[in-house]
Amino acid sequence: MPKRIPEQELDAILTVVAAHPDGVRVNTIREGLPYQLPPRMLQRRLALLAEQRRLIAEGQGKGRRYRAPVTLASEGSSVAGSPVAEARGEVYVPISPEAEAVKQAIRAPIQKRQPVGYQRAFLDDYRPNVTCYLPAETRQRLLDMGRPPDSERPAGTYARTIYGRLLIDLSWNSSRLEGNTYSLLETERLLELGEAAEGKDAREAQMILNHKAAIELLVEQADEVGFNRYTILNLHALLADNLLGDPQAGGRLRRIPVGVAGTVYHPLEVPQLVEECFEQILDTAASITDPFEQAFFALVHLAYLQGFEDVNKRVSRLAANIPLIRGNLCPLSFVDVPERAYIDGVLAIYELNRVELLRDVFVWAYGRSSARYSAVRQSLGEPDPFRLRYRALIAEAVATVVRSGMVKKAATALARQRAAEQVSAADGARFVEVVETELMGLHEGNIARYRLRPAEYQAWRQGWR
Repeated sequence: MPKRIPEQELDAILTVVAAHPDGVRVNTIREGLPYQLPPRMLQRRLALLAEQRRLIAEGQGKGRRYRAPVTLASEGSSVAGSPVAEARGEVYVPISPEAEAVKQAIRAPIQKRQPVGYQRAFLDDYRPNVTCYLPAETRQRLLDMGRPPDSERPAGTYARTIYGRLLIDLSWNSSRLEGNTYSLLETERLLELGEAAEGKDAREAQMILNHKAAIELLVEQADEVGFNRYTILNLHALLADNLLGDPQAGGRLRRIPVGVAGTVYHPLEVPQLVEECFEQILDTAASITDPFEQAFFALVHLAYLQGFEDVNKRVSRLAANIPLIRGNLCPLSFVDVPERAYIDGVLAIYELNRVELLRDVFVWAYGRSSARYSAVRQSLGEPDPFRLRYRALIAEAVATVVRSGMVKKAATALARQRAAEQVSAADGARFVEVVETELMGLHEGNIARYRLRPAEYQAWRQGWR
């Protein structure tokens, strides 16, 4: 039986072709891929995409070119079968005719849109594992894209493998969707070196740093987080830290009415109803068995409820990653998602309770994320199974050494003690070696891995001898 071609490889090819509307030759496609692919393997993938009509092949031999097909989505607009389409000069994602109709409806002048409140029936009518926002074939496609070969490993393994890249990508993209003006490189310097960009609002730096803290929670506690009060309230507390007018509002459901700019949607005002619907959302989400349906449900309903005074969409985007990280699937970082496409999708939820547009954005965004992190994983190689097995114990030993201000001799003694007490005899020597190596490689750019604060690291470093 022939080996199935990973969907993320096909999506990576489509991404390259989409950047050349007039067509592109094989050599250019190969050079644009984020990974090395032998010529014959690339030809097989191109032939498959052409057979599936996801690409159009033109010409013969060395002059053969490939381009993305263009199909009519609705009158006056076109959608290319490519990751990003140009419609009326606007960068957007490919959407279905149903989503296009929704898009046109929510783009009507705000004066012509009917004011609407929170529709409880939208939540009440959803039945876990019966109602499905994502069709079965879509969920299977997402699984094919996002499932790594080693998906049976412990919760959070995938996210930890690509942690450095995920931290930057998700922090930047989620902040960007809120209008944050930091560039990707400025975000990287802020997260890795603690250097804020000159001339930027301090709130923008705070927003990005808050994302970092929230992502750390999801990854480091992957086997504990879920759709429960602890996780969602603490996600909000981390994301909203130092950004709310009332510092006590972080991690607490709102007790005051709120408005949402740019929409005719009016969220619930009664605190008891907000609390009731919040609990219902958590119970419903926790009951959904499919991780992608679960992720999309959270993305929709946590934003729609507006359960907090602010930062609701940020909470929904990170909460959507909970089942993906727990299920050891590729995370969703919203890489390359046009801000207008995302906002249109959210407005369609607010005003029309229509999921088609946000669903198309979600599915496209996940394809982009899976292609990106598949390439990152290939460049990193497979994680060390020894470090994976003793990850928590190694981290605890390193953190203890630093917080206790130990010198090298005491650190080695602690590592040997942990090995004798909690590691098999066969692994003891290697465990001590790994702990010592981690301590030698510790620097200000990776201390978050051990939940250490800069002050703790600096105090320890001065006496490390």
